[in-house]
Amino acid sequence: MGLSERLRQLAGTGNREWIVFLMSLALAVIVWLLVALAQPYAGTVSVPVVAQCNIEGYGTESSNTVLVSARCRTDGYRLLREQSRRNRRVVKVKFNRSDMRRTGPGEYCVIGGAKNSYVNQFFGEDTQVEAFITDTLRFLFPQENHKKVPVEVPLSINCRSQYMQSGPFRILPDSITVYGSQERLDAVERITSSRLLLTDVHESRQGVLKLNPVKGVRFSADEVSYQLPVSRYVELRTTVPVEVSGAPAGNSLQVYPPQAQVVLRCAFPLAKDPLASFKLYIDWTDFSSSLGGRCTPRVRNLPAGVLEYRIEPEVFDCIEVRG
Repeated sequence: MGLSERLRQLAGTGNREWIVFLMSLALAVIVWLLVALAQPYAGTVSVPVVAQCNIEGYGTESSNTVLVSARCRTDGYRLLREQSRRNRRVVKVKFNRSDMRRTGPGEYCVIGGAKNSYVNQFFGEDTQVEAFITDTLRFLFPQENHKKVPVEVPLSINCRSQYMQSGPFRILPDSITVYGSQERLDAVERITSSRLLLTDVHESRQGVLKLNPVKGVRFSADEVSYQLPVSRYVELRTTVPVEVSGAPAGNSLQVYPPQAQVVLRCAFPLAKDPLASFKLYIDWTDFSSSLGGRCTPRVRNLPAGVLEYRIEPEVFDCIEVRG
């Protein structure tokens, strides 16, 4: 006799009180079970893990899976699922390169306290690890064809009046590793970023630029950071005598013209007068190796804060004079 038939029979005989009692008892058991499973318990939780890491010369994902086990405090639902589950879902965890120790060709390990940084990725945010059972996580990464290429930034910079670039434009990293088939790699000589267009610049700039993807090629980085130093400047003009340096005993040079017009662009505000120490000279070795005695002067004691200078004329005629 089925349950429904028994219930109808009881109902027919007037035993409705038993039906209500049994249903209440079943409901109480269900509520108790739900409350009990929601409480935290200690037990073993195991998770299969595939490592993801950016290691130069190797693929970004490990070829093997490591079972990470730990004694954890979590709710009863999680522990019940752990006991009943046959096939566990593989978890992909992104590891920092600094936590990976190389132990062999393509073999990298995560040991000791480094595992603690990845507890939430291993087991989830609602699980508290009391102790790891798995001591060393050993991952194998497949080797890939790769090479290092420079990064180039197509840029256009326009500064506000009385402002100028006060140092080299820098990008970090200035080169990246690219991965792919050898045929693809042979065709890649450089990687370019998105175009940088700056106008009315009157202060130093910094930011991030995305790299332009190349079909069939993977990059070790998807973006680069840049720094552009910019400073306000003042322009100073002066006349400086052109000296001679390094002439052997008994020899000298006559320089024409003997003076140069110099224009200095200096960072503002000025710490000290840059004109007091600025010197120009013709080096004897430059004269001796020149054709026809035409030489470009060198600068001595270039003051700090000079962003740019211009010398007029740029080339001087030199005549040797024997004493």
